[in-house]
Amino acid sequence: MFRRKVTYSRKPTHAARAAHARGERQFSKYDTSLIEPRRSKKPLYIGIAAVVLAIIVIFGLVNCMGSCDKNPNMLPSDQQARIEIPDGSTTQDIATILYDAGIIENKKAFSNEVSQKGYGSSLKTGIYVFNGGTPLSEVVEHLEAGPNQADNSYVIPEGYTIKQTAHAVSEAYAGSISEADFLAAAQDASRFSDRFSFVKDAYNNSLEGFLFPKTYEIIAGANADDVVAQMLTQYEQEVKQLNYTYPHDEGLSDYEVLILASIIEREAAADNKKAVASVFYNRLAIDMALQSDATTAYVIGGDPKPEDLQKEGPFNTYLNKGLPPGPICSPCLAALEAACDPDQTDYLYFYFKDNGQGGLDYFFSKTYEEHQQAIAS
Repeated sequence: MFRRKVTYSRKPTHAARAAHARGERQFSKYDTSLIEPRRSKKPLYIGIAAVVLAIIVIFGLVNCMGSCDKNPNMLPSDQQARIEIPDGSTTQDIATILYDAGIIENKKAFSNEVSQKGYGSSLKTGIYVFNGGTPLSEVVEHLEAGPNQADNSYVIPEGYTIKQTAHAVSEAYAGSISEADFLAAAQDASRFSDRFSFVKDAYNNSLEGFLFPKTYEIIAGANADDVVAQMLTQYEQEVKQLNYTYPHDEGLSDYEVLILASIIEREAAADNKKAVASVFYNRLAIDMALQSDATTAYVIGGDPKPEDLQKEGPFNTYLNKGLPPGPICSPCLAALEAACDPDQTDYLYFYFKDNGQGGLDYFFSKTYEEHQQAIAS
């Protein structure tokens, strides 16, 4: 239902040169008045065509500058880059610094990510260390959180799974907490249920979805349980500000709100989470399958192929109606808010595609026919 469609742009690669005609003055033997020869209009047309083509070429080059600058010198995943963001740097300045260091592949994509997250004026200056291959969203989150002070903080980005969080924690604690230790704690919700009652209904005894995305201080001498408890405390504080009235009226529990929010996190952009939430609520209301690729992607670890969507499993929302049994990632507060207060629409479908500028364009439809037209456009 939500497949991306990549479009490609064409740009002119040729130009024309204006031709000029020169007429010679002619004088009659008996008349000294100036006689001009008849001039052809063809050179004028050629000149106009040349100007038009030149404008098209220039426009194409300018339009491509931001979106076609794929970085040929990306930093290898086994290397790190230390950069400094000076005071007064604009988003464009920061994009250039990151691009030159091989941290990001496309400056326009970086600017779009910053804009979508609403971080245009909140990126922090200072000294940063990035690993090669760091996802764009994580780079942006790190810059919004600010540089690590004496290496005593780290970022868990929005939409991370338990496995991704375990890796980030292990790196932040320099191996003193291993990924295996963290996973063992995070996949045993029962050991935290006395202190955090909201995890009692966790699917498969897993804390997937509850490890709130945030910047965390490193706890000296901490073990895996301490870090998990730190994240659960943050979740508890964040959800206190939510109003669950609407989802409760629709028959959803608090845990089901978390499940829905995790799908919204993976399917929506920063500025349309509530619209995407409305699609899912409308489908639930008429007992229509959610048909979210993201829930299958969670199981297989990547974008699903058509045959993957036909495989039985509790997280296949094409074959199973209703919500999946558990969250598929840790949603941000905005996704949780969207799940609690969706837009009121008649939409049953949405579709997104690459807009050719490092971002995504979304199309919402009320009927299947409209949805197919959006896909074909």
